Amino acid sequence: MSIGIIIFLVAIIGAVGYLIAIYNGLVRGRNQFKNAFAQIDVQLQRRYDLIPNLVETAKGYLQHERGTLEAVIQARNQAQSASRSAAAHPEDGSAIGALGAAEGVLTGALGRFFALAEAYPDLKANQTMQQLMEELSSTENKVGFARQHFNDSVMAYNNQREQFPNSFIAGPFNFQPAQLLEIEDKEARKAVSVKF
Repeated sequence: MSIGIIIFLVAIIGAVGYLIAIYNGLVRGRNQFKNAFAQIDVQLQRRYDLIPNLVETAKGYLQHERGTLEAVIQARNQAQSASRSAAAHPEDGSAIGALGAAEGVLTGALGRFFALAEAYPDLKANQTMQQLMEELSSTENKVGFARQHFNDSVMAYNNQREQFPNSFIAGPFNFQPAQLLEIEDKEARKAVSVKF
């Protein structure tokens, strides 16, 4: 065997090894953002489990506010359904977008619920209600951290996917771009009006 053939074989083996490393890096990135979404899913399920208890505790105090209570439960059910779809396919951008929209509606409904609860001193003083609100607040923080980690993982994966020469491997092997989870809370984005 001549030196030229050996150099050629080493170059081919090196190129194949480099392509395998790119492919494995893309797989690792995709699995990281899927795992990050699984962490969000755990926290969202905890949130969904707390909401009915919170509403049930408030029902006795808020007899005249049944519409608000029903809106919270309906928003919770829609968000939970969207979460199941997104959990089944965290790489599906439309499922992640639908979850963000549903979570925005739920966040708005909970905001109205908490504002309403403030108007009822007996409800605010209820020990169970205080504990549930504290647990929900803690869970909201955990959801926020998990969402931030997911979005960081998605950004790292998308960056890796789009970089040269990775982009030549990503396309043929169907590494689709991942979607950030953005909560669409229109109420939170509105400017607060202050009147004197």
